[in-house]
Amino acid sequence: MHEEALLRDLRRKLFEIAHAEGNLTIRRVHLWIGALAHVTPEALRLRWPEVVAGTPAVGAELAIDVSADPSDPAAQGIRLTEVVVDVPSAPGTPPGPARA
Repeated sequence: MHEEALLRDLRRKLFEIAHAEGNLTIRRVHLWIGALAHVTPEALRLRWPEVVAGTPAVGAELAIDVSADPSDPAAQGIRLTEVVVDVPSAPGTPPGPARA
């Protein structure tokens, strides 16, 4: 299953981002899917909770944009366009979001 390999790679990348940012919690993940990528947002959303279980992204929102342009040079690709993490703040104040 094409989605399976993609989700494994995404899980690995999210771990890398969270650790590079100081083991922060990931709040939102944004993907872009090309028109010819042969991946459906529905398949990714269906597996999302299982993929992020036990990771810094557990409970994170998955946002997906799908291109309708088959002539786009990246039409066969999938891109991780944004990862929003919680940034620790001063004691007594809630953490705020930051983009990685």
